[in-house]
Amino acid sequence: MPWSNGDYPPSYKNLPKPIREKAVEIANALLIDKHMDEGAAIAIGVKNAKEWYRKQQKDDRK
Repeated sequence: MPWSNGDYPPSYKNLPKPIREKAVEIANALLIDKHMDEGAAIAIGVKNAKEWYRKQQKDDRK
């Protein structure tokens, strides 16, 4: 089931908004494009969104 920023997995509830939005985007892509299991898509979405955010912060400091 694809999610939106108003309707996302409960485990995303406490994530900062930019990370949550990116995690939703990644998880949806995994569900739709890769037909991945929801649990795996949620976990990978969070992991990759956190990495994306750290990279954004590092790039902004340059």
